[in-house]
Amino acid sequence: MNLIGQAVGLFAVTNIDDILILSLFFAQGAGRPHLTRTIAAGQYLGFLGILAVAVPAAFGATFLPDEVIPYLGLLPIALGVKAAVQSWRHRHDEEESAEGGTGPRVLEVAAVTFANGGDNIGVYVPVFVTAGAGGMTVYVAVFGVLVAVWVAAASSPPGR
Repeated sequence: MNLIGQAVGLFAVTNIDDILILSLFFAQGAGRPHLTRTIAAGQYLGFLGILAVAVPAAFGATFLPDEVIPYLGLLPIALGVKAAVQSWRHRHDEEESAEGGTGPRVLEVAAVTFANGGDNIGVYVPVFVTAGAGGMTVYVAVFGVLVAVWVAAASSPPGR
């Protein structure tokens, strides 16, 4: 049960921004009944992409010497610094205007989820390495359930 709690906590802290992004997707397609399936499919596809990078990276990291493993925790910091520098460089770029009408598509949601998940990969790899194969399986299973919870939370406005 402790590992499940850790997985829930890790998912929550690394994906809190996704609730806001998912809420924006739901707002963009307000009044469209098929939207929940579309956004959920895109979210799962994007999150599978994140795991498709993090899981093999964690397996690959198991071949590293034990002395190096603690330094994998520097990976999220490096990714954060890189993202901050890129954000600062592009701070004056104009935002592309969104085409109105149909709401978000599956691949759009997946692309945003994956692009937003670089920091998640940086956090997941060292955690997965220390958890081992069995622990990693628990993390991935819990994450799969929580993606649905995130979609449901984002689709339900507070107070409804």
